[in-house]
Amino acid sequence: MHGSLKTHGYQLEGVIVSDKLRNTVIVEHPYTTFLKKYKRSLRKNSRIAAHNPPCMDARLGDHVVIEETRRLSKTKSFVVTKVVKKGKV
Repeated sequence: MHGSLKTHGYQLEGVIVSDKLRNTVIVEHPYTTFLKKYKRSLRKNSRIAAHNPPCMDARLGDHVVIEETRRLSKTKSFVVTKVVKKGKV
């Protein structure tokens, strides 16, 4: 990994939809859930704040892998660990 942040728990993949904050990116993670009443699947998105270390330098539109780590702030408990594909923006 990078630095001294140890990771554990969830590992998710998503697209960066905002990189306006300093050292933080917002990652949109798509997932599906099943509605038992209607016997249908429903597509949803969750927006997760993740730490963007300087060595990763992930930008808007990039496909990234994020992993759970210790709580870094009130809203951040994930860190970007890998840039899968660079975005076109």
